[in-house]
Amino acid sequence: MPFSLTPKDSSFYPLFTASAENLVAATDVLSDFVHDHARRPELNDKLRDLEHAGDQTTHAIFRQLNTSFVTPFDREDIYNLASDLDDVMDFVEAAADLVILTGLGTLPAEMHQQVELLQRCAHTTAEAMPRLRTLKDLSDYWIEVNRIENEADKLYRRLLSRLYSGEFDALEIMKLKEVADQLEEAADAFEHVANVVETIAVKES
Repeated sequence: MPFSLTPKDSSFYPLFTASAENLVAATDVLSDFVHDHARRPELNDKLRDLEHAGDQTTHAIFRQLNTSFVTPFDREDIYNLASDLDDVMDFVEAAADLVILTGLGTLPAEMHQQVELLQRCAHTTAEAMPRLRTLKDLSDYWIEVNRIENEADKLYRRLLSRLYSGEFDALEIMKLKEVADQLEEAADAFEHVANVVETIAVKES
């Protein structure tokens, strides 16, 4: 390894880990949210707080990026990783907000399963983030997230098929599809995070 008089800024690693751990908290709250009708307003407020905390971490990463002379990997990859983690949080919060705003009650079982897959993505991502420091043993992470995202795609298509089966009225279909779309976007954003990590690992290897 070449010796550098200017050490690389290592302060990004705990920030990425904090951002991913915030997503674990958010998807766990979302799981309670879809199951517990009575607590939805309270849990929605909690998600909003987590979204603000996530924003603060993202802004801290961007500030660090603007002031660091030597970054641990490409600036563009750091920016993309922070942005994609932030996107997951935005989609999770938006899904819950839409449930509240449109007055939805019991949600289809497939939607509960969507949330379970997001929880698995969040936990897998949070476990992987500390390994960015060494870039070791990360391939299992992005393979697993890609696998979960493929499962989420199939589940989303099953849910759409059910929504258009005649079981729901036109207005409810619109409301449920809006929420399902946000949950699907969150799964996609988790895959984007994994793709950036794979790009970083390939570049640095």
